[in-house]
Amino acid sequence: MSALHEAPQTATKLLVTAMGLIDTFDPRQRATAIIDDFDDPRRLNWDIIPKPDRTGIPLHQLDRHQKVLVWDLIRLAVPLRTFTKVLAIPQLEHVLRDYEQDFLGPALQTWRTSDSYFLTFFGRPGFEDTWTMRFLGHHVCLNLTIVDERWISATPVALGAQPTEYDGVLKPLADDEGLAFDLLASLDDEQRDLAVIHDVAPADFVTRQVPRIGAYEYPDHYDLGMPGYTITDADRVALKFVRDRPSGISGAKLSGDQQHALLGLVDCYLERLPEEAGERHRQALRDGGIDRVFFAWAGAQKRGAPHYFRVHTDRYLIEAVNAVGGGNHLHTVLRDFDNDFGHDLLTLHAGTDSKWGRRAPEQPDGVQRTVRSATRTLSDSGLPSECETRQVCPFRFPCCLISGDTGEADI
Repeated sequence: MSALHEAPQTATKLLVTAMGLIDTFDPRQRATAIIDDFDDPRRLNWDIIPKPDRTGIPLHQLDRHQKVLVWDLIRLAVPLRTFTKVLAIPQLEHVLRDYEQDFLGPALQTWRTSDSYFLTFFGRPGFEDTWTMRFLGHHVCLNLTIVDERWISATPVALGAQPTEYDGVLKPLADDEGLAFDLLASLDDEQRDLAVIHDVAPADFVTRQVPRIGAYEYPDHYDLGMPGYTITDADRVALKFVRDRPSGISGAKLSGDQQHALLGLVDCYLERLPEEAGERHRQALRDGGIDRVFFAWAGAQKRGAPHYFRVHTDRYLIEAVNAVGGGNHLHTVLRDFDNDFGHDLLTLHAGTDSKWGRRAPEQPDGVQRTVRSATRTLSDSGLPSECETRQVCPFRFPCCLISGDTGEADI
């Protein structure tokens, strides 16, 4: 696993550029941008909705030279195509400002801006050290955990776009969504019956914003701040994610052309990883076998209406949801089951070298979003084991879903 994430040349370039940028900071900027404690639980926050309590230094507090260095950091972190997406997504804030003027009021001028993106360093960016760089704002989250100037974990990496259906040319995630529509359109009736898991899309990611994906996950009823689109508990059960039981259609049941399309969709998301390691990730996916790649769809099967898809492999999970706003507000994410935030890299190497000595931090309980995951396997009833044993439910299911002591869902 470590070899898959090896990217020493990228790690060194990121380090030197980060040190160069930090050297330009005045004391106030340095205190804002750097959180010395690598194990600070805020390192695990990757939520891409607007928030009033972001850590790090926003672009609007940097001068022109410093901003160029920030964008240089991002360019070093991702391939060119992904870099152009990250450049374009903040510019959609200007489009949104025009759209939302009537109902969000005068403060919109300072809130919807392409400068409200925050750079944070966790730990000490130093030679042969372990640290994290995060670039986070509305619809953009890049996480890079650099371990001993040798390995890089770059997930979760989340990108969004709003609007997606409008009379404009700026559509940075056209492929990230469009390739899935192309694959869906190619399916015959029998294949589509396997691929479509539910006729209702979740409001946001089924696995939510958990720091590490559990054995199973359920989506929330609605996306925080967007109560206009809400799903039922029955929908949540139908949409559930189970790590060892992938939903949807296996790549083995696709034609050669369809398999090529499925791999192309996954490659589009793997292109968010550092270029130095990208080819290794793509080859590992293919070496694992197309039969281990599953494609699942939920909701409407046309644009401009709420829809969702996910791709589930042994290592990766891709989720894309475009539900709120009538299917005009897209969230996408690439996750690594075992190595989000460098979890396994840090666990594997902690204590084996005197330069490290760090362990992956514990998962904190969320305040606004549910971030707890199940640690047990899903029961035969399809409900969380915690429910059947009367423990606290991490998915906010009401206790009344359980009828008596049978553990059967009363939905």
